Amino acid sequence: MRRTKPEKRITPPDIKYGNVVVQTFIHHILKNGKKSVARRLVYDAFDIVGEKTGKHPVEVMDVALKNVGPLMEVRPRRVGGATYQVPMEVSADHRVALAIRWIIAAARARSGRTFSEKFANEILDAYNNQGAAVRKRDEAHKMAEANRAFSHYRV
Repeated sequence: MRRTKPEKRITPPDIKYGNVVVQTFIHHILKNGKKSVARRLVYDAFDIVGEKTGKHPVEVMDVALKNVGPLMEVRPRRVGGATYQVPMEVSADHRVALAIRWIIAAARARSGRTFSEKFANEILDAYNNQGAAVRKRDEAHKMAEANRAFSHYRV
């Protein structure tokens, strides 16, 4: 077990919007170290979001992340030889990280078209409380609700 908690790495804001969360999206989309490709995909998707909504894409993204981020999740906890799924609250940082991961996974799972279009459509679906990423959040909440009986095992 660790003696101390590792310090948080500070992510610099992205070039175009000056937003740390946009830079985190770029880092999560990154494959094979091709950051310029990932950056282009994210900015193209944000341009599509801006055209479709008429609003600033970063504001739309913030609402989408708020809609997708789970408030509760289940964590396995071993008690006396049995493993219980114990519902726990999700911290703000972890909530954003899960939301980003789920939106990107849902965008990759969509069929057809370019990744930028799939990513933009997934952000718009999340903005409107629809789509696969929102379903994933609802699933996490249902699991937490179903295992509420084990909440007294919380650490």
